Amino acid sequence: MRLLKKLAFFSLCLFFATKISAQDSLSNTNTDFMNSNGKIYVVMAVVVVIVLGLFIYLFNIDRKISRLEKKEKS
Repeated sequence: MRLLKKLAFFSLCLFFATKISAQDSLSNTNTDFMNSNGKIYVVMAVVVVIVLGLFIYLFNIDRKISRLEKKEKS
């Protein structure tokens, strides 16, 4: 559980670091290009599906581990 908290904190720090450095004028042209073609929605949909899949997977793993821990105590 400690490792999971450290990993979550690390990924949050990386997210904010990229968000801060992503304020360049060059990244704006990439966003405009993706928006003009409508592909930004496809990219965002893929990202959302991947993140949801990871959360569902982690939730299922946590439930299985909890079940095994209860079974081990009994």
